[in-house]
Amino acid sequence: MSHRSVVSISLAIALSSFGSAAAQESGQHFWSGDWYLNVGVAGFSAPKFEGSSHNEFKFSPLISVGRQGAGPRFSSRNDNPSFALIDKGAFSAGIVGKFVPSRDDGDGHELKGLRKVKWGAEAGAFVEVYPTDFLRARAEVRQGIRSHDGVVADLAVDAFTDIAPDLQLSAGPRATFATSGYYDAYYGVSAKHAAASGLDPYKPSSGIQSYGAGAALTWKATENLSASSFLEYKRLAGPAADSSLVRDRGSKNQVLIGVSATYKFNFSLQ
Repeated sequence: MSHRSVVSISLAIALSSFGSAAAQESGQHFWSGDWYLNVGVAGFSAPKFEGSSHNEFKFSPLISVGRQGAGPRFSSRNDNPSFALIDKGAFSAGIVGKFVPSRDDGDGHELKGLRKVKWGAEAGAFVEVYPTDFLRARAEVRQGIRSHDGVVADLAVDAFTDIAPDLQLSAGPRATFATSGYYDAYYGVSAKHAAASGLDPYKPSSGIQSYGAGAALTWKATENLSASSFLEYKRLAGPAADSSLVRDRGSKNQVLIGVSATYKFNFSLQ
């Protein structure tokens, strides 16, 4: 199996909601205050491409920056970079974005003859709710830019608890929905590409993309150093599962397992 490095950098800028107005009133700049910078890396085994029946080892640099403070009660590696415009503690909402890497037949021989998916982004909004002190629900809705023209919605619920003073266990269900513009880019097979690839033509509609669950164990080794292990399973459904690419050359079952470590640097801006 070819071990092709896949790099994705998540840069989350978590400014305090409406903090700039307060800073201006006090004569300070909106960036004035105490900040943190998290840097790290994740290594994991994941499908070569979404819908593949073969896994490969991948790595991803982890980078995030934000204001010092109480911060969220829980965060997941599945959370995309977001900026809260409303933050009431138990409820927050704002804008969210995601980098989308390209996909071509270099990601797997199964993709030979199919259209190349360009790199791009997804941008939209998120809502996050804490119904209890140990449960978080998060929804993201994002519009594709360049890589596809569909709309993608991610839903996740996580229960979390400290099983030791420095050890947190979390787990919960996930589901993804998308419109036909997304499926056409990743799962559609036109007549032209059917002739080139040998797959049956397929014109997808909108619907559920996958459902599953994830779990993570996070160890806060020191005040600034954290490490995690994680496991995720999802089953492709709806238009994704019905694609001839998945039926003939892939798998509905998608498993990801890996570890990560991050270090937090603290600094101040005037």
